Amino acid sequence: MRSGLTVIFSVILVFLAAGGIGWLVSMFNSLIQVKNNIGKAWKNIDVLLLQRNEELPKLIDLCKAYMKYEEDVLRSLTTLRLAFGNARSVLAKTNIENQMRERMAALFGVGERHPELKANQLYLKLQERIADLESMIADRRVFFNDTVAIYNIQIEQVPQMYFAWLLRYKPHPYLKLPGIAGGKS
Repeated sequence: MRSGLTVIFSVILVFLAAGGIGWLVSMFNSLIQVKNNIGKAWKNIDVLLLQRNEELPKLIDLCKAYMKYEEDVLRSLTTLRLAFGNARSVLAKTNIENQMRERMAALFGVGERHPELKANQLYLKLQERIADLESMIADRRVFFNDTVAIYNIQIEQVPQMYFAWLLRYKPHPYLKLPGIAGGKS
């Protein structure tokens, strides 16, 4: 009788241990998945950002003649464009993109202050192309920010936060949306 209870008790312990290990593995895998989803969501945006960054030098060159007193906007956009091209991590590209968005708003403001520039067909064509790219980026930005939100929530919840701490996962920044403070979707 005693050996029968020992076997039953041992089987129960094995099932509990296996369940606990399975639960820990599941939590770990969930954290890895949400982290990798940020990279996947970023790639959807990255293609469009690269296209936009190829169009920007044309627009900048066209605006230079009209912007003698606003050279800091042109200089900072050029610097950010190069930094974006050299950035390797999603985190670095996210931060650069947020800065670039602010400077682009200033660049488009030039057209408003210079009617002769707004009448230039090349300027209008470039502005339209970049506006189209911005619209596509905005669609993908919502998905990216949703992915970042899921990741940030998971790394802050108990007990996942302990795994996140061990893996040195940090909260990821959102891509800012135009006109919305804080940048969350």
